[in-house]
Amino acid sequence: MSATVARPHAFDALAELYDSLFTNSVIGRAQRNAVWSVAEQVFIRGDYLLELGCGSGEDALFLARAGMSLLACDISQRMIAVAMARARAELPGARLEFRVIANEQVGELPLERPFAGVFSNFSSLNCVEDLRSVARELARRTLPGAPAVLCFSSRICLWEIVWFLLRGQPGKAFRRIRSGPRVASIGGQNVHVWYPSVRSICQAFAPWFELQQRYAIGLFVPPSYVEPWARKHAWWVHWTDLLDSKLRSWPLLRDCGDHVLLYFRRTSL
Repeated sequence: MSATVARPHAFDALAELYDSLFTNSVIGRAQRNAVWSVAEQVFIRGDYLLELGCGSGEDALFLARAGMSLLACDISQRMIAVAMARARAELPGARLEFRVIANEQVGELPLERPFAGVFSNFSSLNCVEDLRSVARELARRTLPGAPAVLCFSSRICLWEIVWFLLRGQPGKAFRRIRSGPRVASIGGQNVHVWYPSVRSICQAFAPWFELQQRYAIGLFVPPSYVEPWARKHAWWVHWTDLLDSKLRSWPLLRDCGDHVLLYFRRTSL
C-alpha cells in the first residue's frame, strides 16, 4: 500500500490520542499559543474561515471562541469525529462545520461563499507534494485581501540538528534538508512528507498570495519528541517560550524553528 493511500488511516489511528500526545503537552501548548498570537492579530471577528488539516478541532474551537465561523477540513474521518464531539461538548451553537476532505481536494469545495481567510496549523500542508495546485484552488475560494496563516514544518530546525548531533545521529539531524519526500511513520503507517523552503512555498503560492511576514515556531522551544524531557523541565520551556516571543521574527532565525508560520495576503490577481 502506498504512503498516499495509507495516509487517512495513519491519522485515524491517532485521533483519540492526539490531544493527550500533543495538544495538551508542555511543548504543544507553547507552540500552539505562539501560532494563536499571530492568528488573533490577523483574523477579524465575524470572518468566515477555511481551515485545512483541522485534526481534533483545537484550533477551530479557538477561532470560533474568538468570533469566527469556520469550515474545518481534515483527511481523517476519525479526527473529524473527535472534533465534532469536542465542538458539541465545549462550544455548542458555534458556527462550525467539519468536513472530511484532503488538502489536495480543496478544489471540490463549493465556490458560492468565498472565505475571508485560510488557516492551517502544524504541518498539514507538509503532506502535500503539489502545493501550487492547492494554492490555485484556495485563491479561487478566497476574497481579495484575505489572509492565509499557514504553519509548515521547517526545512532547517536548529533544535533538531543539535539534538541529534549530540546523540551521534547525523542522518536524523539533517533529515529535513535532503531533497525529495521523507517517509514518516504515523499511527503505524508510512506517510510521505515534504520539507519545502520558504522560498519554494512562496513561489508555489504566487501570484495569488503574497507573503507578509514569517515567524519561527519552536525556535528555542524544542520539537514535540523532546516532550518527556520538557515535562521534567517545564520552567525551562517557559523561559525559552519567552525568548521565542522576542526573536521569532528576526531574519535568519525566523526560518530555523521546528515550524515556520507564514502569513500571506490574497492578491487581486
